[in-house]
Amino acid sequence: MERVIIFDTTLRDGEQAAGGALTLEEKHEIGHQLQRLGVDIIEAGFPHTSPGDFAAVQLLARELRDCQIAALSGIKQEQIDSTWNALKEAEAPLLHVVLSTSDIHLEHQLHISREQALELAVEAVRYAKRYCSAVEFSAMDATRSDWDYLCQVLAATIEAGATVVNIPDTVGYVQPDEFGALIEYVRNNVPGIEKVTLSVHCHDDLGQAVANSLRAIQCGARQVECTINGVGERAGNAALEEIVMALKTRSDFFHLATKVDTAQIYRTSRLVSHYMGMEVPPNKAIVGANAFAHASGLHQDGMLKERTTYEIMTPKSIGVGESRIVLGKTSGRHAFRQKLEELGCTLSEEDFARAFAAFKELADKKKEVTDPDLEALVAEELRTVSETYHLEQVQVSCGDHTVSTATVKLVAPDGQVIADAALGAGPVDAVYKAINRLVQVPNTLTEFSVKSITEGIDAIGEVTIKIESEGRTYIGRGASTDILVASAKAYMNALNRLLAAKGKE
Repeated sequence: MERVIIFDTTLRDGEQAAGGALTLEEKHEIGHQLQRLGVDIIEAGFPHTSPGDFAAVQLLARELRDCQIAALSGIKQEQIDSTWNALKEAEAPLLHVVLSTSDIHLEHQLHISREQALELAVEAVRYAKRYCSAVEFSAMDATRSDWDYLCQVLAATIEAGATVVNIPDTVGYVQPDEFGALIEYVRNNVPGIEKVTLSVHCHDDLGQAVANSLRAIQCGARQVECTINGVGERAGNAALEEIVMALKTRSDFFHLATKVDTAQIYRTSRLVSHYMGMEVPPNKAIVGANAFAHASGLHQDGMLKERTTYEIMTPKSIGVGESRIVLGKTSGRHAFRQKLEELGCTLSEEDFARAFAAFKELADKKKEVTDPDLEALVAEELRTVSETYHLEQVQVSCGDHTVSTATVKLVAPDGQVIADAALGAGPVDAVYKAINRLVQVPNTLTEFSVKSITEGIDAIGEVTIKIESEGRTYIGRGASTDILVASAKAYMNALNRLLAAKGKE
């Protein structure tokens, strides 16, 4: 297939994201990872703007040999000089000069005429060409420029020696069909355009950066400038991972390819996120935590039967291990049973039915039911198989300057629901006294401990207790997101063990 050149500007435009500045060491590590990723070009920085950027470009130019290294420059000769000095040790340097072409920028920012801008652009490319055979010219704010004037500037810079001409949507203004029409207009009206690489650079202010980039590729652009995770100025740039995976996943539509090793995408994404201090949203395409997570019961059922029902790419294709079935309140029996089997839990139909009912009850309280949650839940259900008394309900009133009160409902051996209430020194004491009023078995509580067995604010707590009766010790355990309910379950578990033991005597 014909190939699209991936120009990564994470270390230059991406670093311009507010709060996203990188140290030299961080740029060094990301640069090496981008080379492993297999991008064609790494824009390593804007050397004239700071000593740090100069050092980063120089370091990566010296060390990276499997990709082209680019650096951005303004149009002034001293800017081009310093850019080349940072770039000159690269195996394949690309000197990138930029000048605005929109009337908005020329009038209000640069205070020059179209004629002056045209002359400055040509002079800059000619001067850069003295240093470097590969020169890129970017027409900043191209999508808000007069199309005929833009074509005039591009033609002149090509004649001056530019080997790449770039059409940026600098403020993320253009829409896909408009952008496609502009790309076609440039291809049809710029003499010499067929001799150079036509590039695009899109921003995401209206959420169209990736769509615009892909539309431009459809219309003949063969270089796309993008960043990892879409980081960059304001709302960011076109996301490299989205463009690359769109081309790969829909190769039947685009009939184009890249040389990116997609199995390195996830690692690269996390590295950039870590160093820039910018978390990847869970719902972010391709690299978000939920990109390969399935929570809907309907989707889970389809996934378990055939992955392609709800996944158009595999997690392994971007370097992630496996898809995730996320159990929650919409999950069905199929997903629940599959997860239990993965955890090594084999239950009878009766036990499964009770465990599933308990799972649904838990899922109404938690956003996500984790593996440790399930293990605790199943263990809890299996512990209560031979119940003499079943805990039906517990309700507690407690607080500062308030006497703790507990009301408890139990299902007795004959099936009747019995209830009672009690006061206590604390909520657990009140619960246990209320239970003792109903289950009149003399015993002494000798040990009480509680621990969190899962993570988060909605974690499951497990209570373990020991009671003594007639010189024998009985252990009870209970788990719940409500520690008072867990305490009641643990006490009932211990009492049922005591009653079972007495029944065998």
